[in-house]
Amino acid sequence: MARAIAVGVSAAILSAAMLIGVPARGQDEKIYEGEIADSQCAFNVHSLSASHKEMIAMGSAGKTSADCAHFCVKQRGGKYVLQTKHEVYKLDKQDLAEKSAGLKVKLTGTLDPKTNTIQVRSIELK
Repeated sequence: MARAIAVGVSAAILSAAMLIGVPARGQDEKIYEGEIADSQCAFNVHSLSASHKEMIAMGSAGKTSADCAHFCVKQRGGKYVLQTKHEVYKLDKQDLAEKSAGLKVKLTGTLDPKTNTIQVRSIELK
């Protein structure tokens, strides 16, 4: 009996700990518009223009922004990001971002300013 109570209390503490720092849906949620890009190009790791232009010109990353983003994530260790006119945001849900790689989107989510990561709720094509 004591062990069952201890397991229950541990589960409750773990559940509460996982919720700390995660805002409730709608709390400080914003809409962001930009392109789902890859961190390699967006952060100028191998790009001079914060774009896919150089990688596409080399020919090894495909012919479109989507091809390049997928290539840089799968082959170069990048992550999908949201690139706006003035900012690049990390994204917590890489699987959602992958579906829209290289495309202009309207993304709804909550920004964690400490890590510059958006907790993504939805991504729509623009």
